[in-house]
Amino acid sequence: MLGMHMGQVPNPKGNAVAELPDHDTEYWLLRINRASIAANAEAGLLDRVLARRIRAGLDDMEREAGEKDAVRDELYITFEPKLLARCGMEASVLHVGRSSQDILATANAALNLEHLLWLGDAVREVLNALLDAARREKDAVVPAYTNGVQAQPNYWSHYLLAQSEVFGRDAERIFECRGRFDRSPMGSCVLNGTGWPLPAERMAELLGFSAVAANAFDAGQCAGNDLPLEASQIVASLMIHVSAFIADFMAQYSNPRPWILIESANGIYRSSAMPQKRNPGIVNDCRRDAGLVIGEAQGVMMRLMNLPLGMPDARDARSMAALLEDAAVVLRTLAGIIRSLRVNHERALEELNADWTCTQEIADQLVRRGGLDFRRAHGFASAFVTEAKKTGLTPATAGRDAFEALWEAFRSKEGNSDLPASFPLSDSSLAAALDPTVILAHRATPGSASPSEIEKGFIRAENRIRDISARTEIALAETRKSEARLEAALAAL
Repeated sequence: MLGMHMGQVPNPKGNAVAELPDHDTEYWLLRINRASIAANAEAGLLDRVLARRIRAGLDDMEREAGEKDAVRDELYITFEPKLLARCGMEASVLHVGRSSQDILATANAALNLEHLLWLGDAVREVLNALLDAARREKDAVVPAYTNGVQAQPNYWSHYLLAQSEVFGRDAERIFECRGRFDRSPMGSCVLNGTGWPLPAERMAELLGFSAVAANAFDAGQCAGNDLPLEASQIVASLMIHVSAFIADFMAQYSNPRPWILIESANGIYRSSAMPQKRNPGIVNDCRRDAGLVIGEAQGVMMRLMNLPLGMPDARDARSMAALLEDAAVVLRTLAGIIRSLRVNHERALEELNADWTCTQEIADQLVRRGGLDFRRAHGFASAFVTEAKKTGLTPATAGRDAFEALWEAFRSKEGNSDLPASFPLSDSSLAAALDPTVILAHRATPGSASPSEIEKGFIRAENRIRDISARTEIALAETRKSEARLEAALAAL
């Protein structure tokens, strides 16, 4: 369960790429029984007159379940008596070769696979927001930090594209998880299969699964635990990544003059006592909710700890639906936050030039153009920064004379007498080494923050979003096809 929100948050399906499935256990109990009618009748295992009567009973149950305040079943043992009351005890032949175990294993698997689509689409929305922001702020040069300390200049677009890689890996995990568990448990009965020749492959086809489970014990007693476990840990990974992004932002926002601001007024509120304060309520709420969802996710793991196989503790459809829906809300909230972020370019450069993030470039240029070995080049650059910080020099105020003065002192140290008599970088080379934009322009390795590599990153990010949309559309198309197959099979009765 998520907490109270200072602003508006989206619903779990948000701006979905398409109409995502939104079913419950009752829906899948009805569908599994319909598929059982069709598959058994086609195989000559169920009288067609009785099959039509059972189908009519299921149609009545569906209409009744759709009425206002109707109680929708979550257990087969409460579902079946309603069916038999309509169709007579002879309709119980439909349950030969089945069990509540494989029926609910199938329903739970289907529901989890549906909600994973919600989660994948929410990640797609985050990726879209990251790409849009990266394009909008393509030229924003900002400080980057390691170990909590300003380290190097970077394009903010490069940072956002890195976040796209991070959330892209999470998206890949979601679809890999769906692929692993896209197996129909029907036919496994309790745990060792059944002597009734249930057409399991046809059942899988009518229910929208790509294949039948390879092992009956796994289908009924193991996979039903592993799917919630894997899905919950994917959620935990996502929420950690949400929290890390927000932590990066808040490190700047707490500055009296931050170089990044929130443009949207959604969830930004004033203090009741301090007139100057504008509290980022929606950001704080999103971070808190990410923590709450991690708690929900770890609850799945705790319920499975020291649990013998065959126990249903982790298979609860409601708690898994709540977990995956809550995670989708957090992701779509983050997407809205990302869309509202704006960089103050001048302030970001001012922050960069207030510290010596260019120091590594000075050392590199001393190696490349000055002929120094790396360690002495690095040693000089480090010594210069130590002295500059003592005297209050910054890259914007340090002239060549400051470098020459320290160079003379550095050269006088033991072992440095072979160094050039004067500071070996030309004025233009030194100016380039002090300029964050020039530093980034000269980056040459694959995946670097050079403008040309960032353009390649845009293409990768676009392709990633297209891939998620395509995978989602394929899954939805398969769902529609399986629904059509089932209706055609029932019509043929």
